[in-house]
Amino acid sequence: MGATNPTFVRDAMVQNGLTQSAFLLSAAHKSSGKTLVSVGLAAAWQRQGRHIQTFKKGPDYIDPLWLTRASGRPCRNLDLYLMSRVEVAALYQCHAQSAELCLVEGNKGLYDGLALDGSNSNAELAKMLGLPVVLVLDARGMTRGIAPLILGYQAFDRDIRIAGVILNQLGGRRHEAKLRAVIEHYTDIPVIGAIQHEPDLFVEESHLGLIPSNESLCLDVTLQRLAQALSDQVNLSCLEQLTQTSRPPRPQESVPIVQPLRAVINRNPVLRLGIIQDHAFGFYYPDDLEGLQAAGANLVKLSALEDDELPELDGLYIGGGFPERYARALAANERFRHSLLQAIMAGLPVYAECGGLMYLSRSLTTLEGETYPMVGAIPGRVVMESRPVGRGYVHLAENDGHPWPRREPPHGLIPAHEFHYSRLLDLPEGLNYAFEVKRGFGIDGQRDGLCLYNMLASYTHLRALGQCYWTARFMAFMRAKIDSIPSGEE
Repeated sequence: MGATNPTFVRDAMVQNGLTQSAFLLSAAHKSSGKTLVSVGLAAAWQRQGRHIQTFKKGPDYIDPLWLTRASGRPCRNLDLYLMSRVEVAALYQCHAQSAELCLVEGNKGLYDGLALDGSNSNAELAKMLGLPVVLVLDARGMTRGIAPLILGYQAFDRDIRIAGVILNQLGGRRHEAKLRAVIEHYTDIPVIGAIQHEPDLFVEESHLGLIPSNESLCLDVTLQRLAQALSDQVNLSCLEQLTQTSRPPRPQESVPIVQPLRAVINRNPVLRLGIIQDHAFGFYYPDDLEGLQAAGANLVKLSALEDDELPELDGLYIGGGFPERYARALAANERFRHSLLQAIMAGLPVYAECGGLMYLSRSLTTLEGETYPMVGAIPGRVVMESRPVGRGYVHLAENDGHPWPRREPPHGLIPAHEFHYSRLLDLPEGLNYAFEVKRGFGIDGQRDGLCLYNMLASYTHLRALGQCYWTARFMAFMRAKIDSIPSGEE
């Protein structure tokens, strides 16, 4: 018998659903255009009616918002710093299982990361998940020099398979032809796409990077433009063929991030948990929201910009966002602010992160020096700064004064992250804080997690991973407060 044709075997596996197109999209350095390429690819495939599952490396909120809107499915964050390797693999396997195409957008450059050994780099994530890499290369001003760049990236780690490159920011067809000739002559890496420099092909920038899709005023037009540009200038069928991999196995049922304890729902009544999701507040991890639902939450979507007052709730969750952009409108909705303050003072359990903390303060002063009244539940004022006050990963030590129930005494440090350009000032002495900040800034460089009434407000963004089971704890706190109400007073 003759040898089996590898192409025939691969095509048969594709037809039987045993493989899928899956890859990590990275770059040589940050600001190479990989986010626009990622969003454009997702939008192009979604426009074809394909099932595209997107992932984002790191703790980012903004890129995942765009990828979610482009693909029509929640983007999932894979974070080698906040998550264990088992959790990363399980989350990927869970959501990649049924997809036709999987796109993991990296952060910064392919080999960049916090660790000297590269253990939290994009390359390490690609190796962990068995994914080929597609490099987006900003080719402005480059010709022959692109060859040693590609060769160096191949040689640096032979375990990384670079499936192809997408050239970006090209200076015209002659520039493209020169680059293609150089790459073909010196390397064995195919050019999958070549994107010409187009001043109009952009997503608006803000001081924190890309403007979130939940507040872009021309979202649909932007996505259509990106989808068309990527369809025209990237060989999508070639990209699919070059990135065919085996479909991942089903994840282990025991990993909490994949299969929250659904039994909780059966044992406990469902509670109405308000969640403020509007242009001002949109930073939420989908797996955290699913964890809240698994713990018995009925999520009630609210808007601090448009709703007249707070409905009847058992608790409230306010995530991060850009309240400073909407300070005037938030201040103008006085009825909602007043009803929220009354509910908090009456004992409504509330958890607020970063932008939520800012909104709950006494006032917010913008960079332009304009001051607007906020909710007033926190006895301090927020002032915006031109440079980041807290930025990056943090380590928290939980204090005994943390109000939420826990399974066991606190041990070890909680990994989390922060990114804020504001300070909370003029807080009185003697307030209770849930955390000591061992790395990072938090509220004052030493503490975070302000505890007032039944409210916990923090600059830090938590994620329900490993030992940080905040979703279950917050739901248990809500339930305990309901159980403590004497009969007849509900």
